[in-house]
Amino acid sequence: MNHTKLIHWILRIAVAGEFIGHGVLALQGKQQWVKWFSLFGVSDAHLATQLLFFIGVVDITLAILLLIKPIRLALLWMVFWGFWTALIRPLVGESIWDFIERFANWGAPLALLLLIGWPKHPREWLK
Repeated sequence: MNHTKLIHWILRIAVAGEFIGHGVLALQGKQQWVKWFSLFGVSDAHLATQLLFFIGVVDITLAILLLIKPIRLALLWMVFWGFWTALIRPLVGESIWDFIERFANWGAPLALLLLIGWPKHPREWLK
């Protein structure tokens, strides 16, 4: 196996692991995350828990898709979502270091997207 293919698989497994891990925590209704919804206008804990469950399903689905076939659009979403979920930490009052320590949450999917190749045509986002 050449180095590029090995790096490709390492990134796929790493990103999938991160999204599966966060997805399972979301499915379990991690209370700290449920509370964060109130800071963004969702004060009903039941609704926040349902939204978090949906997010968990999306995270796990994308992780499985990534292991089966990495789709550029899914990776772009993972970059955005990884960045947002890292950035949310200082927005809810945690240390800026909680954001910085999570750079890999968006950096790894971005690296994989760039390794696969940035699309030259809009249709390529679905490949």
